[in-house]
Amino acid sequence: MEFPVIELVDRYAIAVVKQAKTNGENREEVKFYVGQLINAGIDIGHELLLELINYHSYVWDLEDDFKKCRIDSLPMEEVGKRALHIRDVGFVRQELKNKLAELYNDPVREIKK
Repeated sequence: MEFPVIELVDRYAIAVVKQAKTNGENREEVKFYVGQLINAGIDIGHELLLELINYHSYVWDLEDDFKKCRIDSLPMEEVGKRALHIRDVGFVRQELKNKLAELYNDPVREIKK
């Protein structure tokens, strides 16, 4: 199975965060993506990949408030601001994924407009 770099690094980053946040319930998923990264020659310790993992952890925490209804007592204006913030930080994800694709000479890029 072959993924474009942008997809592989993103799926791996999400799996790593999920593993940390769920006490390792998805070990096999992380193991699968580590194998895919190694086969693709991607350094799992590369600073851009670690930054992508940190990004996903941050977004997980932001979205967790929505999922657990911790924002029910907030004014709608604040809820909207938080939702827009989550959207805006998504551009960081796109940038990191595209930088990794460029680094590993993969022509597939994520484009959002």
